[in-house]
Amino acid sequence: MAAPIIETCHVACCANRTPNVVSWSREGTIAFGTCNSVALYDPQERRVVAVLNGHTGRVNAVQWVHREDCAPESHLVSGGSDNRLILWEAQNDKLRQSVECKGHTGPVCAVDALHVNGSNILVASSAADSTVRLWLCNENKQAECLHTVPFGSGFMMDVSLTLLPGSKVPILACGGDDSRVHLYVQSNGQLQKAMSLQGHEDWVRGVAWTSISGDLLLASCSQDCLIRVWRLRAKCETDTGEKDNHTTIKMKEDVFEVRDTVFAVSLETVLAGHENWVYGVHWQPALYKCGELQQPLSLLSASMDKTMILWAPEEVSGVWVEQVRVGEVGGNTLGFYGCQMSPDGSMILAHAFHGALHLWCKDQDKECSVQGEWRPGVVISGHFNAVQDLTWDPEGEFILSVGSDQTTRLFTPWRKQDGKLPTWHEISRPQIHGYDMQCLAMVGRFQFVSGADEKVLRVFQAPRNFVENFANISGSSREKLLTSSDSANLPEGASTPALGLSNKAVFQGDLAPKTTDDQQFNSISDQYQDSYFHPLNMTEPPPEDHLLQNTLWPEVQKLYGHGFEMFCLASDSTRTVVASACKASKAEHAAVLLWSTSSWCQLQTLQCHTLTVTQMAFSPDAQFLLAVSRDRTWSLWRRNLPTAESPEPQFSLHAHTGKDNAIHSRIIWSCDWSPDSKYFVTSSRDKKVIVWGPCRLENTGNSVLPPEIKPCSSVLDVGDAATAVAFCPLLCSAKSYLLAVGLECGRILLYQWSPDQEFMGGQDWIRCAETDTLQSHALAVKRLRWRPKAGQAGCENNKKDGQTDGESETEEESSWVQLASASTDHTVKIFSINKLAL
Repeated sequence: MAAPIIETCHVACCANRTPNVVSWSREGTIAFGTCNSVALYDPQERRVVAVLNGHTGRVNAVQWVHREDCAPESHLVSGGSDNRLILWEAQNDKLRQSVECKGHTGPVCAVDALHVNGSNILVASSAADSTVRLWLCNENKQAECLHTVPFGSGFMMDVSLTLLPGSKVPILACGGDDSRVHLYVQSNGQLQKAMSLQGHEDWVRGVAWTSISGDLLLASCSQDCLIRVWRLRAKCETDTGEKDNHTTIKMKEDVFEVRDTVFAVSLETVLAGHENWVYGVHWQPALYKCGELQQPLSLLSASMDKTMILWAPEEVSGVWVEQVRVGEVGGNTLGFYGCQMSPDGSMILAHAFHGALHLWCKDQDKECSVQGEWRPGVVISGHFNAVQDLTWDPEGEFILSVGSDQTTRLFTPWRKQDGKLPTWHEISRPQIHGYDMQCLAMVGRFQFVSGADEKVLRVFQAPRNFVENFANISGSSREKLLTSSDSANLPEGASTPALGLSNKAVFQGDLAPKTTDDQQFNSISDQYQDSYFHPLNMTEPPPEDHLLQNTLWPEVQKLYGHGFEMFCLASDSTRTVVASACKASKAEHAAVLLWSTSSWCQLQTLQCHTLTVTQMAFSPDAQFLLAVSRDRTWSLWRRNLPTAESPEPQFSLHAHTGKDNAIHSRIIWSCDWSPDSKYFVTSSRDKKVIVWGPCRLENTGNSVLPPEIKPCSSVLDVGDAATAVAFCPLLCSAKSYLLAVGLECGRILLYQWSPDQEFMGGQDWIRCAETDTLQSHALAVKRLRWRPKAGQAGCENNKKDGQTDGESETEEESSWVQLASASTDHTVKIFSINKLAL
């Protein structure tokens, strides 16, 4: 079998901000909804193993279809804002879309499913159309809606399905905004109301069944901050024949009858410990011990008070008590939406209001009775809204991305000491802002400029604590990195003032503790310290609460000059000039501003376009600046030779398209330069990709310029709006270039372009490869960036000094190039592309 051309190296994503969106399988795979997709994450390998694309709206609910015998699941069900349910089935070790359930007229918010009658699957779903539906998916891949339960103007927040003890009759529990838990049993395909359980005083947010010693336990959690556990048991004849004995006190029982069997429901316990709405409850899965299937009596709950609690009955008294409490302390985040426990009970997971996953692992060599024996684990993270822009650092060792979630995030490969393959992780969140982020550009190894939906550009410099931790995680030399970043003047870290947007530097002296506990405050402001920063010494990627608080970069400069919100940024290869542009509906606002990175003064205003400049790119030799615009034209600016009067760089208009000679008929979204600075490429909403040039003649210096810039390729129609384009910095062969094109539908195409070929018939373009359904983004590709050097980040130099047998490995490594993509679907993806397979 031929080697794949495109391999997915990393997917950075997080869970959607809804309660029922995470589910943990018996094989250990965590499934969670991320934007319109379902991500499958392996917590042992610490990477996303697959992304399932099928929904056209946000995924709100995900649930593995558990089996009674606790065998590994082969099915997964998901529900989304597209009003659909999708049943995914494992085929050849991959999950594929099997059955689609259509019928809801509002977004699906909760799902549960179980196997009945062999290979049939019974699915229950609740939606915003105020109904709960019961579906039967048969082995012929057909779905039938068996019954619809309307709730008038009410909503059911969660549903849970199981089988009644001693029978194969399904029972459904629904919790909703009427503060009750409703029980339904299936009879002749229909759902019959059995009873309603009262007790909660606010909306019921979660319900979950488990089976224990022939009885069923139902846990329900609510916005009244309480958890109630109910016991459902089959009453035997001796129970029903007894007369009421008024001398004993026992819990009130509600009874209902199914197929001549009487079932009784009573309140087992009420758990009070959370201080805010309880959003999720989850029973520890049954597990095999000594060949026997055992159900541990352990319940996990997650709340908006930022904590998870593990509850269990005491061995002697049987009273339910809090065993473990984990969670966040401080910070500016809201709490947890839901929780899950690993099949063996050794890990617990919560997903938070901002989509972040929080993982805790139990130390295996100790008995778990003390909270201190659970420690935070390394888990995936990513943006929780559209990713707008990304860039590699000049050495190709890390990626910075910005998104509409108002954050800038830094991802790098983690080189582990045990020699395992590196995995990518977020190790810093340099900027947490109050505006949606839009664009960024690197202006040094550890310095970048970012723009948001504001008129100001902000410049950030890495603090000493980040440089030291980056060296630990990436395996680089700390001394070398500190030497390259002027370590003497570096602050330790940064923190954001209570009501500010600017990250303030925190120096070594600011970290000194106060002298006495009973000191008097000199002023009001002393009571509220700005610095929440605590230096970290990382040996592994940090958890979410550290990312939020201790990994900010200090802001070193603000740049004022634009009249509207920032839209795009670019920096040249010499890192001396930054170009910026903002949203514009008039020519006066559509100007490109140039800034000096040494003085941060405005150098020049370049006016040519009449509407927003959508993207800019400096040529690799730093002699040209290219800008493309919403006005469907491009402009090319040439760097003038420095003179005694103006030593600073100055640019003049060299070429541009107008209405008469523009080939693109819609907005030009993206542009890029060939690695030899000879050609540039533009891509547009009109589905066209065009290469232009030549921008310099062969075998001449920069002083001789070609007479005119014109199309050098045939017009490539890619079949969908081309929202991103990028030239690979390494040539495909002696006379051909490799390009990546990102489409509005989320696919990424690879093309080989040969300038020497006759381009009238389209012979100059060869389509090499494209991302498949599992690799593609679910929504528009916003930015494509190739790694500036060959090889895979984190994989080079794994051999220690003195080892000489790595030549073939180096050769093999250089056959790979890496491409990073940012998308509206909230993900950053890194692809490894095998040039030899091309």
